[in-house]
Amino acid sequence: VMSILLHGDAAFAGQGIVYETFHLSDLPSYTTHGTVHVVVNNQIGFTTDPRMARSSPYPTDVARVVNAPIFHVNADDPEAVVYVCNVAAEWRSTFHKDVVVDLVCYRRNGHNEMDEPMFTQPLMYKQIRKQKPVLQKYAELLISQGVVNQPEYEEEIAKYDKICEEAHARSKDEKILHIKHWLDSPWPGFFTLDGQPRSMTCPSTGLNEEDLTHIGQVASSVPVEDFTIHGG
Repeated sequence: VMSILLHGDAAFAGQGIVYETFHLSDLPSYTTHGTVHVVVNNQIGFTTDPRMARSSPYPTDVARVVNAPIFHVNADDPEAVVYVCNVAAEWRSTFHKDVVVDLVCYRRNGHNEMDEPMFTQPLMYKQIRKQKPVLQKYAELLISQGVVNQPEYEEEIAKYDKICEEAHARSKDEKILHIKHWLDSPWPGFFTLDGQPRSMTCPSTGLNEEDLTHIGQVASSVPVEDFTIHGG
C-alpha cells in the first residue's frame, strides 16, 4: 500500500488538518509509514497573491514540522516531475516517512465559473496567456529530439479527443441520475428506482421500557462483591 494525498496550495498552507495529520504520521502506537503529499501549487485560492495568503515563502513549509523532504519542481517539465515523484516514492518506501512534491505551476482559468483571474492578477494572466501549454512544450521537445514525429503526436491527440467525445455522446443517453450510483453503502432498499427517497419516515426501532431499564441497570452495576468503584 502507498498512501498518496493530493492537495491544492491554499488548502495545504491553510487547512489545519494538514498540519494535524503530519503530527499523527509518526507516533509510537500509530503510524501511516509515511505519505506522499503532492501539492498542485497554482494559486488555487482565487489567485490570491502568495504574500497575502500565508506568512512563509512556500505553501509546503508546514511539512517542516516533521522534517519531511520537500521537492519543488517545475511542472512545465514532465520528465523532472516524474523523476521527483520516483524519488519521493523511493524515500517513502525506504524510510517510511512523509515526503512532499510541490508542483510549481499555473492555471489558465479561474478558480470557478464566477472567478475571472484578470481582475485580481492582470499582469500574471497576461504572461500566462502567452505561455505555451505543457503538452505543446513537451511535444515540441520530443519532436526536436526525434523521439516522435508530428503525425504520431497528432494521432495521439486525435485518439484522446475521440475517447472524450464518445464518452460525452454516451452521457447524453443517461436520462435519470440515480442517487444510489453515488453511494458506496450497501443499502438496496434505501432509495426507490427513480433516485428519490421513499419517505421521510422509518419503521419503529424502539424497545419497551422494561428492556431499557434492565440494560441500564446491568450496565451500571458492579458484578463483583466487596469492590469499591472509584468515585470519579
